[in-house]
Order: sequence, then structure tokens, then C-alpha cells
Amino acid sequence: METKNSQTESVNIDQLQKYAKDLAEVYKSEKEKRKELEASKQQLVKYADDLNKTILDLKAVHQELQESYIDTIHRLVLAAEYKDEDTGDHIKRMSRYCALIAEKLGLPAKEVQNILYAAPMHDVGKIGIPDSILLKPSKLTDEEFEIIKTHSTIGAKVLAHSKSKILQVAEQIALFHHEKWNGKGYPQGLSDDNIPLVGRIVGLADAFDALTSKRPYKDPFPMEKAIDIIKKERGEHFDPHIVDVFLENIDEILKIKQEVHLKEGLSLANFTKIEKDQSEGKNE
Repeated sequence: METKNSQTESVNIDQLQKYAKDLAEVYKSEKEKRKELEASKQQLVKYADDLNKTILDLKAVHQELQESYIDTIHRLVLAAEYKDEDTGDHIKRMSRYCALIAEKLGLPAKEVQNILYAAPMHDVGKIGIPDSILLKPSKLTDEEFEIIKTHSTIGAKVLAHSKSKILQVAEQIALFHHEKWNGKGYPQGLSDDNIPLVGRIVGLADAFDALTSKRPYKDPFPMEKAIDIIKKERGEHFDPHIVDVFLENIDEILKIKQEVHLKEGLSLANFTKIEKDQSEGKNE
């Protein structure tokens, strides 16, 4: 009997030892899995950190590109202002007029921003016009006016073939802002909706500021007279709908004119910073 019990105890001990060994193996296996999981976790954390760094780097590159756009605008604006000091304030006013009109027309915020940044380059082609014509204090001859008209195509050539959306918009503006709704403008004699919208917006803003500003060849028109001219040119020179939007918001237009007049000593470097802040909602 004792022998049988001894055998049974021996079997139980063997089974317990086997169980213990199996448990040890399971524990070891689970421990290895936990190590692998921890290693995987650490790898994922590293990937996440690397991804965040890449995103931050991309944001920095994007910001640098945005700043390069502004710098390009600044330099082109300076090229225009170099010949004519009055051009500086004209650019500040009309670009803000354009952005306001674009916003009131319901254009997406990004397009409004592009127009704000691109509009200052509308007359960049005037760098190719002789000073004797550009700054002439008296009326231009027909031949001189034909030379002046080439500034639109010169500007478009200066701005052509850019990958930048802002400069692409600026190219359209430079080329088409002297087209007229009735087809009697230049350089292509386009009419109605065939004129790109940015050209129609800038055409009105540019004309209004020219009417109400002192130039080498004229004194400014009184505001009432300028507004009356805009009304009369509705459907002739200007897109009727854009004229309507312009007149509906004339108080805001005049506010912009007054603000720029009060800041006429402002440098163009500060101008581009202010416009950048406005696009980001800092000076709403």
C-alpha cells in the first residue's frame, strides 16, 4: 500500500513540476511579449515625435514661403514707388479697396487674401515706362498714351510663369485691370464676364483712387464727383454688379481712404505687415 501511495505521490510531484515548468514558460513567453509590446510602444512614440517634428518643419517652410510672397510684393511695390512717391499711398488704398470688394462679393477668404496681396502689383509694368512719360505733368499725346498702355503687358510678362498662386493672380490683374465692361479697354478689348473677375475688381478700385487722388497731371476730383463718374460708368467701364457692391459699401471705402491718409508716412514694410495681420484676423 505504501508503495502505491509513493507512486501516486511521485506522479503528483511530476505533474506539479510539469505544471510549474509550463507556467514558467508561459510567464517567460508573456514577459517576452511585454518586452516586444514595450519596444513597439517606444517605436510608435518615436514615430509620433518624428511626425510632429515633420509637421512643424512643414509649417515653418509654409510660413517661410508666405513671407517670401510678401517680400516679393514688397520689392515689386518699391520698384513702382521708386519712380513716383504718390504710388505708395495709392497702392495701400486700392489693395484694401479690392480686398473689401472681394469680401463683399462673397469670395472665399483665401481668394480675398490673394487679391489683397496681388493687387499692389497691378502697375508693376510701369517700371518699363520712361519717366518723361510716366511723370509728365501735362496731357499725354496719343503716341505717349500708347506707350503708357504697354505697362499692362509688361507687368504680365514680369509676373508670368510663377508657381505662386499670388503671383498668378497678380499676372491676371496686371494684364486685365484696364479692360472695360463694354469692350473698349486694353490690351485685349475683352468685355463683360470675359474679363477675369480680379481684373474687374481692381479696375474699379484703381479708377476710383485715381479719380480722388492728386496726380502729376491733375488735382483730385471731389468725392461726390468721383462717385457720380463711377455711377455713370456702370455697365460701360465697370461691371454693374461690382459697382453696386462698391456703392453699397462706400462708407467702408471712405474709411479706408481716411485711414491711409492719416498714415501717409507709413513705410511699405509696415504696410505689408499690417496687411498680413489683417488677413490673419488681427486687425479686424
